[in-house]
Amino acid sequence: MARNMTGKRTLLLIDNKTDHHDVFRDAIANAIGGPFEGEWAKTLAEGVERLKKNGIWVIFVNLSLPDSSGIETFSWLRFAAGHVPILVFAGADERDLALEALERGAKDYLLEGQLDRDSFVRAIRNMAEREAAEEALFVEKERAQVTLNSIGDAVLSTDNEGRVTYLNVVAEKITGWRAADAAGKPVEQVFEIIDSSTGKFCKSPLRTAIELNRTVGLTPNCVLRRRDGTEFAIDDSAAPIHDRQGIATGAVIVFHDVSVARAIGIEMSHLAQHDTLTDLPNRILLQDRLHQAIALASRNSTLVGVLFLDLDNFKEINDSLGHAFGDKVLQSVVNRLLTCVRASDTVSRLGGDEFVILLSEIKQPGDAGVKAGKILTAISTPFVIDSHKVHITASIGVATYPNDSKDPEDLIKKADQAMYKAKEQGRNNYRFQTVALN
Repeated sequence: MARNMTGKRTLLLIDNKTDHHDVFRDAIANAIGGPFEGEWAKTLAEGVERLKKNGIWVIFVNLSLPDSSGIETFSWLRFAAGHVPILVFAGADERDLALEALERGAKDYLLEGQLDRDSFVRAIRNMAEREAAEEALFVEKERAQVTLNSIGDAVLSTDNEGRVTYLNVVAEKITGWRAADAAGKPVEQVFEIIDSSTGKFCKSPLRTAIELNRTVGLTPNCVLRRRDGTEFAIDDSAAPIHDRQGIATGAVIVFHDVSVARAIGIEMSHLAQHDTLTDLPNRILLQDRLHQAIALASRNSTLVGVLFLDLDNFKEINDSLGHAFGDKVLQSVVNRLLTCVRASDTVSRLGGDEFVILLSEIKQPGDAGVKAGKILTAISTPFVIDSHKVHITASIGVATYPNDSKDPEDLIKKADQAMYKAKEQGRNNYRFQTVALN
């Protein structure tokens, strides 16, 4: 994501509505993590022309413009924007259009009814946190590449009958066999590979290369078992060895340890689904678990509770004690949240000081209220962080499936709305989306 010459992040709004621009400008002035500055284009053509000058950090675009409308607006802009992230606006009844834009690469969306300063600020904050996560992923990927380039390849060869004839130093280290000890032994004894899912022995790729008289790769999901019994993942390629007459006289395999690469791949997958500060599930993983919880509740005739939690006046802590201290407060809050829920529940962080707690298979809406009260009590107990005694409270909105909504995204939205009711009514409390339950 780009910054201009002054170090500011430039946000481009492509929208012909003056009231949207006013909210956009107000949000930039109040967003955390700046400095930010905004630019405004009223048509798609103006926006595309501005993108030619580069230096745009994030684009906010209305999918209904004077010179373009619908998903084509996003398609044209995506082509012109390159790698610049795009957040789209759609009409209140155009959620399907916004979701299609997400499928095509948009980073997020807002509906007409959500276009207020707080939503803009939240979107800007999420973009900044996503940028940090993507940079972390890039660093991990680069580290993995450097690691793989630093590992020397192992080489092992056999004769035409599958007896080991040679191992280089790296092959000795990986297999645990000295070349002198391995010479003449069946290749399956020295290069022992097994299916990681079944534990059964796999056919040696060297014998396959001789039989087929061509280069072959390792059977998927196979791992190498060393002489001492330890196992690790490898990647390899085996090929037949020919004499001058073109007759196969044996085979050679080149392989290397890819355990580090696979571990980093797993870690990268984890980073993509978890918040970088708290290691809690992020919105992507929350959506997946919410779908699963709703499906289970539907089969078992139970309920699902969604608690939308926002810390009260958390900005004051960041402003007075700094963001590093604020991060420690968030981590301490997370520790208490996790003690308040069951193993089957999910505590997730949407960004900033907003959390969603998913309560699976509850019997009645009141169960969610009891849990919300327990969480409020836990959080209101003073924290002691770096010799500072910190008092903090939270506001919680409660929505339940299927009472308030059967749609996962809408369920979170309803809980969010209820949370604002809790804030309006004094903070440090919880409110249900369903008025009768309050």
